[in-house]
Amino acid sequence: MTPNWDDMRVFLAVAREESLSAAGRQLKIDPATVGRRIARLEASLEAPLFTKSQQGYLLTAAGERLMEHGLKAEEAMRAAAGAMAGTSKTLSGQIRIGAPDGSANYLLPQVCAKISDANPDLDIQILALPRVINLSRREADMAVTVSAPTAGSLLVQKITDYKLHLVATRDYLASYPAIRSIQDLSGHRMIGYIPDMIFDRELDYLVDIGVDRVALASNSVSVQLRQATLGTGVCVAHDFTLPFHPNLQKILTDQVSLTRSFHLVRHQGDQRNERLNRFAQALTQGIREEVERLEAQVSP
Repeated sequence: MTPNWDDMRVFLAVAREESLSAAGRQLKIDPATVGRRIARLEASLEAPLFTKSQQGYLLTAAGERLMEHGLKAEEAMRAAAGAMAGTSKTLSGQIRIGAPDGSANYLLPQVCAKISDANPDLDIQILALPRVINLSRREADMAVTVSAPTAGSLLVQKITDYKLHLVATRDYLASYPAIRSIQDLSGHRMIGYIPDMIFDRELDYLVDIGVDRVALASNSVSVQLRQATLGTGVCVAHDFTLPFHPNLQKILTDQVSLTRSFHLVRHQGDQRNERLNRFAQALTQGIREEVERLEAQVSP
């Protein structure tokens, strides 16, 4: 028996969420119905698709094979829907963007609000995670990343460069020994990422500077900046975040100035989806303009 698309949607949701209840919330149906649909699909295919473990519902070998075909079917359905939606003047439906929390907190809210104003029937979701977004399992429709991925069937577009500098509060700088060189940082409390949770080499800022100890660490940029604004130490900050933290001051700008880039990453199969193409264009332009606007407000 050939699976119908409704059953395949349920299967893909469980495969991604690894939970009947989470899949049900995504699909807006109750978990018992999700379970019955999976049981019906397994019976029709005469193969178990999931194993139940402490981690949740995990794909069997048969499930992995079905997943490959399910993703292709999903891409075809999305392309068809996108082609039809692309004829409308405004966008509708739901689009989810994955992003590291720096851009998710300081750039995407205002960029997405502007896109939403122009497309009132569009639902935009921002998935902020301190790790690489798994596009192959459709955790998101597209992702903003710091490094451009080199593996997988993906569309990668550079959005813009952005700057980072060392910062601390004026009160902190007035209360502790002067920082005139990188070597002086050894006498100060450093704030940064948890070393073994840095998911992208481009985020390992302090190693690039030569700092080998992080006294206050978090996997979240927002937490690091909050710690810095409390006057507890020195951290590396994106220049575009500084207008939101006026008590932070850049230091050692003549010795430490980092440049990184944002990229937009999408599924290769979505290149024919006019709806997602239009959204991606608005998103990249919005991020580019917002970085430029915020960095222009920061003193050299």
